[in-house]
Amino acid sequence: MINYTRIKMLNKEKTIGTFFELGTANAVEGLGYSGLDYIIIDTEHGPFAEESAMEFIRTAKLSKLTPFVRIKDITRPSVLRMLDIGAEGLIVPCVETVEEVKNLVKWGKYAPMGERGFFYGRAAGYGYEDFTSPLSEYFNKCNIETMIIPQCETLGCLENIEEIMLIDGVDGIFVGPYDLSIALGKPGQFNTDEFTEALSRILKACINVNKPAMIFANDLETAIKDFNIGFDSVAMGTDIAALTNSFMSIVNKIRKE
Repeated sequence: MINYTRIKMLNKEKTIGTFFELGTANAVEGLGYSGLDYIIIDTEHGPFAEESAMEFIRTAKLSKLTPFVRIKDITRPSVLRMLDIGAEGLIVPCVETVEEVKNLVKWGKYAPMGERGFFYGRAAGYGYEDFTSPLSEYFNKCNIETMIIPQCETLGCLENIEEIMLIDGVDGIFVGPYDLSIALGKPGQFNTDEFTEALSRILKACINVNKPAMIFANDLETAIKDFNIGFDSVAMGTDIAALTNSFMSIVNKIRKE
């Protein structure tokens, strides 16, 4: 069990991912050839449940992609099930309070850091992988390699960002720029003083505790800008948008000829 994206982040390498929406194992395989570091299997806005997410996770690992899952809500079942089927990191939406984040750590990390329930499921190789014995070492490895990453997309999370990033077991932050701009009263406006100041505050909170800052970018120009201002990782749009844009470009060029 090795989270290669986490290792790159520790080495201060910039990482790139995308939100997975296409919903087939073949699509995951194709993304594996692209050079991406990770995919985020979206169970918040996407239609995926555990059974399909498990197939995408399995394919991602075979395709040298780190499988993150954006869970649908802040509950123990949502955390536990996705970790048990092999997610190497959880992106958690709609976080508001420090207490919510402490619960995420409690549910998502094994003792002594948390209180994650144990099961010899797929993530543990059903008990047959060497790394599952002794259990104390397995717990420690999972706590290190499995990332708990709250999303900063609400005023509550923004106002608590410094305290949230200090929590042992929080492995980074993921900025949802659209919802954050909405929360700031300026939907989709990313050049306002309020939005710029919010990003600066989030980045500073991450730098102070040496934890990675991740963000969604809807286009290449924004992704480059986000890296240049200090973000460690960018989730570049969605796979379906990239596919559509690619074919739009091809079709337009052919028709012009």
